[in-house]
Amino acid sequence: MSLSRLVTRRRALAAIGAGAVSLVGARIVLPEVWRTGAVGQPDEETLAFVLRCLDGLEQTRLVDTHVHLAGTETALSGCWLNPAMKSWLRPGQRLRYELFMGAAGVEAEAGGDAQYVSRLLERHRAANPQGKLLVLGFERYHDDEGRPDAARSVMHVPDEYVLGLAEEHADLLPCVSIHPYRPDAVERLNAAVKRGARAVKWLPSAMNIDPASPKCRPFYEALVARGVPLISHAGEESSLTLTALQELNNPLRLRSALEHGVTVVVAHAGSLGRVDDLDHSGGSSRRLPSFDAFMRLFRDPRYERQLFADISALAFVNRAGRPLRELLLMSDQHHRLVNGSDYPVCCVDPVTNTLLLQWQGYLDGEDRRLLGRVFELNPLLFDLCLKRCLRVEHQGREHRFSPVAFESEWLLERLA
Repeated sequence: MSLSRLVTRRRALAAIGAGAVSLVGARIVLPEVWRTGAVGQPDEETLAFVLRCLDGLEQTRLVDTHVHLAGTETALSGCWLNPAMKSWLRPGQRLRYELFMGAAGVEAEAGGDAQYVSRLLERHRAANPQGKLLVLGFERYHDDEGRPDAARSVMHVPDEYVLGLAEEHADLLPCVSIHPYRPDAVERLNAAVKRGARAVKWLPSAMNIDPASPKCRPFYEALVARGVPLISHAGEESSLTLTALQELNNPLRLRSALEHGVTVVVAHAGSLGRVDDLDHSGGSSRRLPSFDAFMRLFRDPRYERQLFADISALAFVNRAGRPLRELLLMSDQHHRLVNGSDYPVCCVDPVTNTLLLQWQGYLDGEDRRLLGRVFELNPLLFDLCLKRCLRVEHQGREHRFSPVAFESEWLLERLA
């Protein structure tokens, strides 16, 4: 072997070794650096800031409508996570798993289910003991015949687990996740409603649900008959998917649910990615921002009483921009917005960059300083305070999210 080839090979091996060391270091260091712990006590200045953020809100009506549950298979919850999501063959997914569990305050897989719920309740009750959390089930991937497929499933948070937690804790409201292709989908919905289910959650790309499919029709009719809203992710999703089915998250595919009379909440206002323009009649395919597709439905007067958006994740670094600005400016439509934290993602420190938000004009420097203190004390409270501080200046007027966007109990009262 020539000297030049030997040097090149050694350099390549050194680069591979450095990359492996960096990856291992990231796996060990980052989750610990960004791990969030027990709730802290605010000093006088920080407490005054928090009270200012809560001022004007009817706290008994505050509902966080986007709270994920997760489990580590070490307890009797029935929760399951695809091993591929924790495999070093998918280092990005593995690190994401470590970061999310660290942000949720889970210190070890043994007993992780109980740790997750305990930390969530601690944070919620310290932030607003008068409010509620809508906790989300998560359905498995099902094939086109309605049969579960574990190999293609990302995770599973069983409805039984969600319903049981809600029966045990009065401040948790259950949102089940039922695949509409299942032969027993309507039967399962009826049983869940009898036990207090307040909504149904879908992530189409992870579950293989086409909201535009005629196979959804019986389930839509059952949702309408029971008065149960459908909360569906829309727009690009990269955290919880093992398949290339992003187009199922196209907001325009939810038109079928709306035409059947379903109350639909579009998670994150469909604010990320691009989708096919299904309304375009031309011969060639046309793409548009997912947020534009959502807004086309949102502005349609036929759906004014049916279509809503949750504002979870809109201040995250990958979303803060035009969607956040436009929704802040639409004060006449804030009664159609519901708040959600996207917990535990909101607890991952780099996900929300307050310096970027200040640079974009959404925050002032003093609010940013105090929000940093709140995050250290309670990242769930931080998410609420942050959204109360967000504002834009337009034509000499300041625009903020109206209190009704946070007092989301009205959405779940539709069931009654």
